[in-house]
Formats: sequence, structure tokens, C-alpha cells
Amino acid sequence: MRQVKTNRKEVKTMIEVARVYKVEKDENALKAFVDIKVADAVLIKGVRVMAKKDGGLFAAMPSQLAGDGKYYDTVKFLTPEAKNELQEVVLAAYEA
Repeated sequence: MRQVKTNRKEVKTMIEVARVYKVEKDENALKAFVDIKVADAVLIKGVRVMAKKDGGLFAAMPSQLAGDGKYYDTVKFLTPEAKNELQEVVLAAYEA
């Protein structure tokens, strides 16, 4: 059996914030737009920092309106570790 070498990076080194644009309206659930770089190879624009109804913040992926009138994420993370790291990195950059 042949072994295949992979150059996979740890999740923590893959996600980096490129830009944060804060929205200055207190009554709005939208708090900021964030652009992130993944593995210095992909730029994801339009990640949103949103306020939860019960307090706290979360990062929402860019989405697109479909023909059925619903919004669907255009970016999906394939592992929970990558999604958690994105949340941590984006929220830390927003709060800095």
C-alpha cells in the first residue's frame, strides 16, 4: 500500500482576518462584515458578525437568495474544528 504525503496545515494556522468593517447601528443585529483568508490561498468576503437574540455574537457565512425565497450559505466548513476556529478568529478580530 502506497502512503500519500499531505501538507495539511493545522486549522489554527489556516484562518486569518484580512479586513473588518464595523456597522455603527445599535439597533441592527448586523455588527460587522469580515473578510477572511484561508491558507493564504482563498479570500472569503462577506462573513457577517451578528448579534444573537439572547446576547452574544456569532459569525455567519455569506449567503445567497435562492429561487424558493430562502437564503443558503455559499461557504460551508467541512469540519467542526474549522468552523469553531473561524468563529474564534472572526470574533476576536471584531472585538479588538
